Amino acid sequence: MEKQGDIAVIGLAVMGQNLILNMNDHGYTVVAHNRTVSKVDEFLTGAAKGTKVIGARSIEEMVALLTTPRKIMLMVKAGEAVDEEIEKLLPHLSPGDCVIDGGNSHFTDTIRRTKYLEGKGFFYIGTGVSGGEEGARMGPSMMPGGSPKAWPLVKDIFTAIAARTPDGVPCCDWVGENGAGHYVKMAHNAIEYGDMQIICEAYHLMKQGLGLSCAEMHGIFSSWNKTELDSYLIEITADILAFKDDGGGPLVEKILDKAGQKGTGKWFSVNSLDLGIPVTLIAEAVYARCLSALKDERVAAAKVLTGPASKFTGDVSAFIEDIRRALLASKIVSYTQGFMCLREAAKEYRWTLNYGNIALLWRSGCIIRSVFLEKIKAAYDRNPDLSNLLLDDYFREVIDKCQESWRKVVATAVKLGVPVPAFSSALAFFDGYRCERLPANLLQAQRDYFGAHTYRRIDAPADKIFHTNWTGRGGDVASGTYTV
Repeated sequence: MEKQGDIAVIGLAVMGQNLILNMNDHGYTVVAHNRTVSKVDEFLTGAAKGTKVIGARSIEEMVALLTTPRKIMLMVKAGEAVDEEIEKLLPHLSPGDCVIDGGNSHFTDTIRRTKYLEGKGFFYIGTGVSGGEEGARMGPSMMPGGSPKAWPLVKDIFTAIAARTPDGVPCCDWVGENGAGHYVKMAHNAIEYGDMQIICEAYHLMKQGLGLSCAEMHGIFSSWNKTELDSYLIEITADILAFKDDGGGPLVEKILDKAGQKGTGKWFSVNSLDLGIPVTLIAEAVYARCLSALKDERVAAAKVLTGPASKFTGDVSAFIEDIRRALLASKIVSYTQGFMCLREAAKEYRWTLNYGNIALLWRSGCIIRSVFLEKIKAAYDRNPDLSNLLLDDYFREVIDKCQESWRKVVATAVKLGVPVPAFSSALAFFDGYRCERLPANLLQAQRDYFGAHTYRRIDAPADKIFHTNWTGRGGDVASGTYTV
């Protein structure tokens, strides 16, 4: 059997098919395989008809068709399915071959799999692929990590099929070792959760608080997309608000208000707790989806629980601009928290991450693509060791300009009884971060009172630990227990 395949793709759902067609468009010969063999034939006689794509009905046939070192990309459901496919492949691989996972795998699984395959003489890559079906077909953002020696094997293919920034730079580059690529994709998705939630809160405020129609909001979001908020998510929000159903009304109002999720936002929030980083806005975005899922309970509660009866009486146009500024300020916090977690993860998992380059990877092709990311890249170009985006001059100045509107929007939403958990948690984070002294001194006293957890003092050396017998009935603490 003639070896002519440059790369193989296992998994012929929409993402897998579109990536194959993208690779084919760029001159690569792809071997397509699927566990359900009939899908191979359907693909070859359907979407792949007239292309150079080669179908393989078995793992053995697929491996035999590939040039060496072999490159095999898995586009299957994250979890056990990935491990199952790896085990099927192993008996047919040769040292130096590379297995690539292009799904939304948890980064800890990618760390484990990289070590496992490297121990057998193979290479492994876990790559985030963002952009959905359209991105896969026309150019996704790609975030590969894993075995460093594997990058030269796939670099030309990946950079060829990836999206391009406006100045032509591929939105694909090596992120780091083992699970770094999938971690960065998880961070992308978590920021996406935050972005989507604050946009939804702006919509809800305008709809419930101001009584605006979908047509009016379509115009507002369209105009916002010509400002600093210019982004894919703002663009599609404007499109959604203008879309009519068969009856001529806005389709969005017919959609059930129960949000789904696939887990990446939750993963990131849980990991942030492990790392001790307060990604409060992103966590609230996850919880907002969880609250939306309690539809039956909410319907019942709406009949018995009352809120404020007040209506908005101010300048509507001015308040719409306030909402835009609150959205921008909250967006800055969302990215700030995301990059804070990336920095801490790099320390914890011993990765060397280029934060400006990560922003560049997200500039085109992915769901959170926006002009905003150019500002983030510029911030890290100015200071690669920047500890927090809020401390960059550009972002600090934007927050200063938005702050009065931001506070007004949160306060008005509270008065109107419109929930804005992401707007308000973002503002609370900002106020907490800029607060030189927080009430954690009282919290530490409480912990020491009921549990002898000890504390430190501002007028004593940092390594000295104290315990107070607050009631006169306790004992002494013999060893230091204070941890932060």
